[in-house]
Amino acid sequence: MKSAIILAAGKGTRMRSQKPKTLHPLLGKPMILYIVDHVKAAGADSVVTVIGYGASEMTEVLKGHSDLALQSPQLGTGHALMCCESLKTAVGPVLVANGDCPLIQPETYRLLYESLEDNAMVVLSAVLPDGGAYGRIIRDAHGQFKKITEYKDCSEAEKKIREINTGIYVFNGELLAKNLQNLKNDNAQKEYYITDLVDIFFRQGLKVKAVVIDDYNEAAGINDRFELAMASHWLQKRINAGWMKNGVTIVDWETTRIGPDVVIGEDTFIHPGSSILGATRIGVGNTIFPGCWLENAIIGDHNEILSSRITDSQIKDNIHLGPYAHLRNHCVIESDCRIGNFVEMKNTKLGKGTKCAHLTYLGDSEVGERVNFGCGVVTVNYDGKNKFKTVIGDDSFIGSNVNLIAPVTIGKRAVLAAGSTVNSDVGDGEMAIARNRQTNKPGYGEKYLKK
Repeated sequence: MKSAIILAAGKGTRMRSQKPKTLHPLLGKPMILYIVDHVKAAGADSVVTVIGYGASEMTEVLKGHSDLALQSPQLGTGHALMCCESLKTAVGPVLVANGDCPLIQPETYRLLYESLEDNAMVVLSAVLPDGGAYGRIIRDAHGQFKKITEYKDCSEAEKKIREINTGIYVFNGELLAKNLQNLKNDNAQKEYYITDLVDIFFRQGLKVKAVVIDDYNEAAGINDRFELAMASHWLQKRINAGWMKNGVTIVDWETTRIGPDVVIGEDTFIHPGSSILGATRIGVGNTIFPGCWLENAIIGDHNEILSSRITDSQIKDNIHLGPYAHLRNHCVIESDCRIGNFVEMKNTKLGKGTKCAHLTYLGDSEVGERVNFGCGVVTVNYDGKNKFKTVIGDDSFIGSNVNLIAPVTIGKRAVLAAGSTVNSDVGDGEMAIARNRQTNKPGYGEKYLKK
């Protein structure tokens, strides 16, 4: 049985934020969820995340994703492992991952699991252009791993080594549980460090090795907003390249953001400046014009979406939407509809072939097929305390500047005259006119202009 422990108890002071560092989003997804998903994809049967700062927020985000262990106070990485009750009965490989390294891919975690073999511990290392202030991986003349030396303790020769410790490990679970009690906090910080296990295992004649990651960028830790932006840029390029290799045209990958959980069909064409996030699913042959925001949206086939926002909603096939339309809160738009500029819909169902061309708000509405909306229609769904529903039947015509005060039902083939305020039901085939009769005053216009 494979297990994983994710270390995510710290605040991340360099983020300069009240939010725990690992909850900051990367392409719309909290970085901690990348790590949970990736270790599971690598084969982890159980996942425990060690939390501390912002525990209530972390608990809410991780609900249903990971088991939790609380580290309070926070006395080092070794102490974080001591807080995991599950380690006492650990059997099989135990992966230890950092909560601020969201770019590590499942195949890298999988490599670590596979590399454990008869070793007590495997260290994931990276070769950097400049080792900076990271702990160095020290090898002997034959290239065998010997130890990790923290930068402050490095000799001048060791400081020139570019292979560094990423802080990600896999352990023999039984040996890890047995030897945690051997960790000491006899250092200036009075903390317990995972890296001390290297010496402990070697003193027992056990084997420890270091495995080098292929792309050092994967192992980048995120400590501040700039590093978050750099990680986002790296991931954005990787995701976009993957979709382009799978038949999606992305005009400008640098200005197109696609989340890690998005799915896109072939022959979809994405213009610059679009964000496609969350659990969005896009079918085949769609055109996403500049400036769109799609989040948790379900998009069918052969649609045109112009500079619009769709969140938590679904559109079917052959729909022309926008520019500047907004669908939210579980709208469902059937095929062959036209939704034009500055139209907002909330919790609304639109039947097949319905047209709503411009400057309209439909909230909490159920609209039939082939309905035609004029300009400026509003379903008045809120009385200050409660929301109410509007129902409109097939083949009806809703004139410009009509207000429908919910709850109200409009039958099939009904006509609502322009400028009407409708607060009573309208039957099938009826015409409703609800406005004051026009009165013309001869000479009043000329008199007004002379003033």
